[in-house]
Amino acid sequence: MEWACIMTARMWFHNVFVPRDNKPITRPVLLGVVTMANLMGIGVVLLLVTVAIPAPNVFDPHVVWISEEVVPLYVAASIGLGWVWVTKRILDQLRWKNDDRPLTAKDQRNAFLAPWRLALVPMVLWTIGAVLFALLYGSVSPGYIPKFVFGFSFSGIVLSVSCYFFAELMLRPAAAVALEAGRPARRLSPGVMGRATASWLFGSGVPLIAIILAVAFALLERNMNVTELGAAVLLLTMTAFVFGLASNLIAAWLTATSVRDVHSALQRVEAGDLECQLEVFDGTELGELQRGFNAMVEGLRQRERIRDLFGRHVGRDVAAAAEGQQIELGGEERYVAVLFVDIIGSTRLVTARPAAEVVRLLNCFFAVIVEEVGRRHGLINKFQGDGTLVVFGAPAGVCSPETDALATARAIAHRLAAEVPECQAGIGVAAGIVLAGNVGAYERFEYTVIGEPVNIAARLCELAKTEPHGILASAQIVQASEPYEQTMWDLGRQVVLRGHGKRTRLARPRRAPHDRVAALCAGTNRK
Repeated sequence: MEWACIMTARMWFHNVFVPRDNKPITRPVLLGVVTMANLMGIGVVLLLVTVAIPAPNVFDPHVVWISEEVVPLYVAASIGLGWVWVTKRILDQLRWKNDDRPLTAKDQRNAFLAPWRLALVPMVLWTIGAVLFALLYGSVSPGYIPKFVFGFSFSGIVLSVSCYFFAELMLRPAAAVALEAGRPARRLSPGVMGRATASWLFGSGVPLIAIILAVAFALLERNMNVTELGAAVLLLTMTAFVFGLASNLIAAWLTATSVRDVHSALQRVEAGDLECQLEVFDGTELGELQRGFNAMVEGLRQRERIRDLFGRHVGRDVAAAAEGQQIELGGEERYVAVLFVDIIGSTRLVTARPAAEVVRLLNCFFAVIVEEVGRRHGLINKFQGDGTLVVFGAPAGVCSPETDALATARAIAHRLAAEVPECQAGIGVAAGIVLAGNVGAYERFEYTVIGEPVNIAARLCELAKTEPHGILASAQIVQASEPYEQTMWDLGRQVVLRGHGKRTRLARPRRAPHDRVAALCAGTNRK
């Protein structure tokens, strides 16, 4: 039952007082809270000076005119001219939040100082009241002076701090906009430690001191009986409980909401969401934590952009290898399959068409190659003018580089004929041992492959430009591929490739299935 009551009170507090969706709290709500708190303070003072500390009597015939005329007049003036009018003026300084204009340094300062000013108003009014009534009642009898100084000082301190915490909570949306405009030159709000200390000191510590003073005066003056002393202690204890609980609850809420937001955002980042951005609404170290989180996420986003750009330039596998190990110049021998693609008649293509159309065609041409190579986990080692060098088996190994290279060559030829018939291309495929690694200097290097298979693939690409399907492979790579892929190729004659002394047996793809014939027909007229 008690737990249910606590949870109900917590939900009510959150729904009524906590701003949501960065919507500003209306002035009537804030004015009502400040006024209600001070009216409660007036009630506490009246109980203190009439019930808890009855002597001297405030309704004595010599001072009754003060109690019945001056006190109500001062309370009415304080509420109307003080709490309502001054509070309204302070809130008017925050109207910029609804204006479509950039914030000035003055606007930002007003947002940060608003809780302080709203707390200063009751402090000033309670101080004036303490001095005024101590003088008025003290002019009749000096015994009234400690009574009113004690009562007004106690209520003024406790209520001013409570008003500060309420204002800081309710004006959080305005603080968020101000903090979004930039970091202030100096912090204008207490830190987390100061907030926690103030909530206890003024919410509970001051009432405890008041209880000690009440007991001490009763023992020294001996002008209170046990019942009156008990009433005074009971009243001060209830006040300490109510305002101490409110102050500590708000201070804890101000801290917990910031920590909860950061924790939730960290979970989103951990799940891979790098687009989350925290709203900075706290002027303490927690605000710095929120701002630091945003800076961290921005750094992660920039890192991902660089990683993506790096992967696009050198290939995903090369980028992953560079991240996972120390970069060293040199290389290692690897068995790879090499695929070389080159456009037929690129000079004629460039001179016969507008530049914009040439760029569009080249982008479509390379897009087909990138998609098909990526589908089989190959590496586009480099774009050489209108040609492309593709490697399967380095830096990341694959189960059957020969099969992947041959299947990719057939898929590229099929898609180019169907999707980019304007760009006819020759494709050469070979396999063998190459030297794969980083070549260059420590300041600038690139991952590449060097060896006979690269040269053979380039020479086969030249010969393939005269073939009907535009593809030639070495018989050696076809024979090393998986059985299904071998059925897609026919072995042909042996030729001596330019720059090679040994004879190389050629392999051509078999006639495509019927649904591919139409697509391939567009690419058969090659020169």
